[in-house]
Amino acid sequence: MQKLFNEVASLDKRCYEEFFLSEDILMEHAAEGMAEYIRNNFNTNAKVIIVCGSGNNGADGIALARLLHKEYDASIFYAKKPTSKMALLQQKRAISIGVKECEKLQKCDVLVDAIVGTGFSGEFNEALAEIIEQMNTLEAFKIACDVSSGYKFMADVTLTMGALKKSMFLDMAKDVLGEIRVINLGISREVYESKSNCKLLDLQDLKLPNRAKKDSHKGSYGHLAIASGQMCGASIMSALSALRFGSGLVTLVGFEKIEIPHTLMYSHEVPKNTTALALGMGLGEEFSEIELEKFLDNSLPLIADADIFHKRAILEVLKRDEVVLTPHAKEFVSLLKRANIVEITVEELQKERFRYVEMFCEKYPHVTLLLKGANVIIGKADEFYVNPHGTPSLAKGGSGDVLSGLIGALLAQGYSTLEAAINASLTHAKLAQNFSGADFSLTPDDLINEISKL
Repeated sequence: MQKLFNEVASLDKRCYEEFFLSEDILMEHAAEGMAEYIRNNFNTNAKVIIVCGSGNNGADGIALARLLHKEYDASIFYAKKPTSKMALLQQKRAISIGVKECEKLQKCDVLVDAIVGTGFSGEFNEALAEIIEQMNTLEAFKIACDVSSGYKFMADVTLTMGALKKSMFLDMAKDVLGEIRVINLGISREVYESKSNCKLLDLQDLKLPNRAKKDSHKGSYGHLAIASGQMCGASIMSALSALRFGSGLVTLVGFEKIEIPHTLMYSHEVPKNTTALALGMGLGEEFSEIELEKFLDNSLPLIADADIFHKRAILEVLKRDEVVLTPHAKEFVSLLKRANIVEITVEELQKERFRYVEMFCEKYPHVTLLLKGANVIIGKADEFYVNPHGTPSLAKGGSGDVLSGLIGALLAQGYSTLEAAINASLTHAKLAQNFSGADFSLTPDDLINEISKL
């Protein structure tokens, strides 16, 4: 796991005050890190254009041009003339050794975006917007310095300074940052970084169910009961996912006569030996309020998804001691309103996903929340995790039902709610990555089949 931060200005300040490193030293290391990346990936004499802004992000870019001077065909294009103290100093250094400036963007091998960094907020004026549009049309390998400017520059790689920032893992950033690499600023990340309650998950963090105990039987691995509602296909997919992921028994609980796979069981009530519940997938209007109350009349760990977020019963679910919620953006907006936290639009949520997850977890610290999206955010109380490993192939009806089954299986086997959410989410991403077919062709059945190959 890697740490994520809201901002790094405070980390830079600590370098100045505690480690006696100057702003200039940090900037030189930032530029050297970018130069090293270019040296390792491009032949000398490659044409490099660095597009610089007026502040310290631009200063990083000017310093990079100086380091590449003569070794590469490097030149600076000023999107805005330098105004910050460091940008003016770096410009003076670049001029003194003859670094070239170019008056217009042109064909090149490497294009570096150093217009604005993570401190920028707001909108670009028309001139800057036009420059970035031109940059995006150039056929070159594109590098973002610290972060894609305004999240508009389409980078192949982002070389970020010092540490990872939360804003880099908003959904809107997934298509623009490319590969993300962290550049050290003269000290190791272990020294540079302070404590953080937000972590970036790696696939190596995954802990799969373990059946090391030989003296065991089906009851040793839990019994998941799943509410089977109006669209029973959803609950069946969840059930098959749970069974494949290690749950010893899986029962669909419903009131209609339906055909189910022979590996599953069916009941009109929650079996007495149940160890976890799953609710919401394809629920529709099948369960009355009284029937929902009966299903929830216990203290079992619960995974809640989909339709339940639009029902009054969600307020009762929030009172449970052990519960995982897995809404997508629209469902989370509904949940925030029902929980009387805030009334916002999906668009507002997407701009500040971390903020609203934190607001929810502050009000319901006992609940584990998994907010679906291009980058999944998992939170409980004051602990937060981001899973960035999902792929577009998961954008298919039924994928979320498989995830619910994975979480339910782990809850049934005794995982804590947070452990279940983290490991199921990583498994879900890994299943999609392991699928060998075309990304557009992935189905829930494919995901379930991939479980056995983990």
